[in-house]
Amino acid sequence: MTTSQPTRETAGPLSHRHRWAALSVLVGAVLLLAVDGTVLYLAVPSLTRELAPTAIEILWIGDIYSLALAGLLVTAGNLADRFGRKRVLLIGTAAFGLASALAAFSPTAGVLVLARLLLGIAGATIMPSTLSLIRTLFPDPRERTRAIAVWSAGSGGGIALGPLVGGALLEHYWWGSVFLINVPIVVVFLVAGAFLLPESRDPDPGRFDVLSAGLSMAAIVPLVYAVKHAVGSGIDAQVAVAAAVGVVSGVLFVRRQRRTADPLIDVTLFRNGAFTGAVLASFIAVFALMGLLFFFSQYLQLVRGFSPLRAGFAEMPATLASIVVVAAVGVVVRRLGQGRAVAAALAVAALGLALVAVAEPLPQYWWLGLTLVPVGLGVGLALTLTVDSVLSAVPPDKAGSASAISETAYELGAALGIAILGSLVTLAYRGFLPAGPIPAEARDSLASAARVLAPESELAHTAREAFTGAMQVTSLAAAGVTAVAAVIAWRTIPSGKD
Repeated sequence: MTTSQPTRETAGPLSHRHRWAALSVLVGAVLLLAVDGTVLYLAVPSLTRELAPTAIEILWIGDIYSLALAGLLVTAGNLADRFGRKRVLLIGTAAFGLASALAAFSPTAGVLVLARLLLGIAGATIMPSTLSLIRTLFPDPRERTRAIAVWSAGSGGGIALGPLVGGALLEHYWWGSVFLINVPIVVVFLVAGAFLLPESRDPDPGRFDVLSAGLSMAAIVPLVYAVKHAVGSGIDAQVAVAAAVGVVSGVLFVRRQRRTADPLIDVTLFRNGAFTGAVLASFIAVFALMGLLFFFSQYLQLVRGFSPLRAGFAEMPATLASIVVVAAVGVVVRRLGQGRAVAAALAVAALGLALVAVAEPLPQYWWLGLTLVPVGLGVGLALTLTVDSVLSAVPPDKAGSASAISETAYELGAALGIAILGSLVTLAYRGFLPAGPIPAEARDSLASAARVLAPESELAHTAREAFTGAMQVTSLAAAGVTAVAAVIAWRTIPSGKD
């Protein structure tokens, strides 16, 4: 993404009320994207019964959305700089509504994967424009900081609200309702955005680098494919080739960004240790949270027997904790400083994830619900602070490139979290199953086992125990990587305190 300062193309300054009304549209857009990233999780058991996806297809249904977002964010942001951020935002929002309708009425798992891919592509055109337009709407730094805090809260709140929205819809409607609900919301955003949002673009965007855009996708998609294929079919030549293509493409992408006059992203920003630490902390926090959440909703329904709505409410402790964070973030930063606050938040989240592993086999839900509180507090606080840390670590004229990198790390963390931790769940589940006569479909995934086995049978009980063990392993793995992120944040992000 280019690093020139954004310019506003409206006649005269906008009023205070107009600016904050426009911000509500931008927060609504990012809230919609965040909800759509997690609302699907509760629908997996229902759509598995109707579409009969394989374990690999289930992973792709969950992962392709964030994967497309991560791969295209930088390119889409560059296009928005050229053709107008408002224009690209509104076009992307309309496309998001159309893709949502396709997803809602998908007749097969393959069509649903395609629809989720289109949702990710459309979402990639929405996300970069929101922060860029916030910088245009709020030229005053102090007011802009408050606006970014509200934007961050919308993104974090969407992750937390997704399971609750999905549970409420699935309690009364079919699984496609979690996508169809997007359509009327999109219509409201299109109308409000057309009237409230100013247009802005980069006056000197430079040459658009098609090769760099292709290399950025070629660096991400093959690596995720290699992980998924290794889980489904074992390590073979396809895994080796895909991994090699991803690594080589990544190296070529970085080299090209260093040499070209108009890079998609400014990779020299990573020379700043505070910037790199904030990006890594955000990436790992999302990696751990999304990787766990994707299968946690299945665990609540398929192991504990919760209805979709009850499962959504069962995840409310994390939701409420993330809301409390918005009010407490200022106090925490004043007492600890930025870097220590991020590190402490990630440490609390790591502790919560470890406690989730302890509570998962316990018969009472309340112990498990209590463990979600530190997870919500820690991840919510960390994600809110790392956005500000990323922008604070770079000069003002690098803010556009820095936000693009931050957003890409966020979505890539979600995609790889589902791919890697989701694959770990699948491998551990299969490993915990005994060697006896269990149908092949039941060995594929617990969702498939619930479809082919009698609920009260001994084999179904064995499958549920195996999945619980797999969730414990994955929760501990997520806790471990989050603890690493806490150390990175503590060592790299300045605190501004003695």
